[in-house]
Amino acid sequence: MADNKALTQRFIEEVFNQGNLATLEELVDDGFVEHEEFPGVSADKAGLATFVTTLRDAFPDIRFEILAMAADGDEVWIHHVSRGTHKGEWMGMPATGKSIEVAAIDRVRVRDGRMTEHWGVTDVMTMMQQLGAVPGP
Repeated sequence: MADNKALTQRFIEEVFNQGNLATLEELVDDGFVEHEEFPGVSADKAGLATFVTTLRDAFPDIRFEILAMAADGDEVWIHHVSRGTHKGEWMGMPATGKSIEVAAIDRVRVRDGRMTEHWGVTDVMTMMQQLGAVPGP
């Protein structure tokens, strides 16, 4: 279980925080399934790479900070917050220069040293409010 947590932590640091798609290729299984689908992106390994690229193009300074992590068998649970500045197109919205701070909880299945599935709940509504795309409360 500690190995699964270390793998997941490495994935977040190198892929999301640094944009290293070679690490994605190394750590994600070819049969990967994404259960938190992003509009217009396939729910597989290629789609994950597309999502990472799209996210980092829109928020080039994005940083995922892990607040808590737990493992149970082949699953790892992560509570994190993402912070970044909207400097590129995101979901059809041109760059606003606004900062975001978005909480999420992710569940990742790891088998044989590779990520095979992902489920997540991301506070997209708060992100869109912070970007001015929808009115705040």
